[in-house]
Amino acid sequence: ADAPDTTRHAPQPTLGRLGTLVENTRAAGLTVTTEISGERRPLPPGVELSAYRIVQEALSNVLRHAPGATAHVTLAYDPHGLRVQVVNTGPAREAPPSAGAGHGLLGMRERAVMLGGTLTAGPWAGRGYRVDAYLPASAPPATEPPSQDGTA
Repeated sequence: ADAPDTTRHAPQPTLGRLGTLVENTRAAGLTVTTEISGERRPLPPGVELSAYRIVQEALSNVLRHAPGATAHVTLAYDPHGLRVQVVNTGPAREAPPSAGAGHGLLGMRERAVMLGGTLTAGPWAGRGYRVDAYLPASAPPATEPPSQDGTA
């Protein structure tokens, strides 16, 4: 393999490459479905990259920890940002033990918080698992503190 090493110069992935990521994950043996709602639009590079990385990490976790499971990726655009959700069914067979569990989740959460967003992860529908992140398209203006009761 004398292919030139382009990894250092490759542009950071955006959600435009989500299809390729999903295809690669399917090729690795995971059944993945995707759903996109709301008006799809380009988001700031940090949001695009973080959304891509969160999906990438969540899918690799499903491959690693839930063999035989199926995964569903949802991107929901709203006027203020993007919700990224990856849910999977329970494993069809026992996962081999793996070292370093939890670091990927920590990294995903740090990415979301750095952008002013949130990320939760935990058991879902019995033996499945869900990663749910919300990434704001931009930081709220300083003149308007966000309300505490969840209304706009």
